[in-house]
Amino acid sequence: MDNGNKVIMMARELGAALQEDGIYTDYLIAKQECDSDKALQENIGKFNLKRIAINAQVTKPEPERDKDKLAQLNIELQEIYNEIMSNQNMTRYNEAKNELDSLLNHVIQIINLSANGDDPATADPGGCTGSCATCGGCH
Repeated sequence: MDNGNKVIMMARELGAALQEDGIYTDYLIAKQECDSDKALQENIGKFNLKRIAINAQVTKPEPERDKDKLAQLNIELQEIYNEIMSNQNMTRYNEAKNELDSLLNHVIQIINLSANGDDPATADPGGCTGSCATCGGCH
């Protein structure tokens, strides 16, 4: 097996380990709770319809654009957004998603540091080397 295949095989093992991690299972549970929350899904649908209505107003030629209607649609969009974001299931989902994203970013940063010559056993994504070439991104 050449090195490229070994790396791919290890990436698959890493993927399997990720799916066994509690962070991933918490994310899946939170996602399922959002998907099955009818009120939340209804609000997401309303939000998308408001966005379409806003886009329809914005893309009209200037003389046909109803600025008052556009302002009202933006207010309604913000109200629906606030309802969505205050939903308990959405809050849990966002927290779980952020935790999963943080884990994935940490892993990617270790891989990037390793690809740039750092020792994989000690590569510290939180440390700044001063070189943007080895950086996974500022926090």
